[in-house]
Amino acid sequence: MHQSKPTTTGPGRGTQYTLEPLTTGIPMQMVSTGNGYYTVEPTAQPNSALLHAFEMEPQATMPWSTGLCHCFDDPRNCCVTCWCPCVTFGQIAEIVDRGSSACGTNGALYMLIMCVTGCACLFSCFYRAKMRSQYSLKEAPCGDCCIHCFCEPCALCQEYRELKRRGFDLKIGWHANMEKQGQAAMVPPQLQDPMTRSH
Repeated sequence: MHQSKPTTTGPGRGTQYTLEPLTTGIPMQMVSTGNGYYTVEPTAQPNSALLHAFEMEPQATMPWSTGLCHCFDDPRNCCVTCWCPCVTFGQIAEIVDRGSSACGTNGALYMLIMCVTGCACLFSCFYRAKMRSQYSLKEAPCGDCCIHCFCEPCALCQEYRELKRRGFDLKIGWHANMEKQGQAAMVPPQLQDPMTRSH
């Protein structure tokens, strides 16, 4: 880029401009517009390496706290998911949606899609992707849709255990969890009675 500096050239000849370069790191040139005016444009495209230097690095991902096939880490949830996957899915979806949708609504929708199309996994895999985005979890051992299509019960169990290990009680829902966490934060520390202190 350049800075224009006016210089007079005498009567009737108007005003001419001399260009003084500014330090920008990008080569510039004068280009005539054809009507007596000039514009300043870069002589080349910026180096792609410079552009990449300003790009943010992708956020690091973390592994899941339990494996996909570790269903028996929580036998109760494993049995519920095998017989009524809509229950587990509804509980997961309410937490992932942060209370904007209810467990019963999500579970009923899951069951309706399963009965009508037989492909409820296409609905549940969306929540796996959303959950991974919220907690920066790896897409492992393969793609979300692939896991839910071929290992739907295992995928739901893994997601349930992940949320449980992050401190959620999925049986009580999102709002009750928030109230529970708020009450825990408001409990004052226990003060020892001065009369019971040992001297």
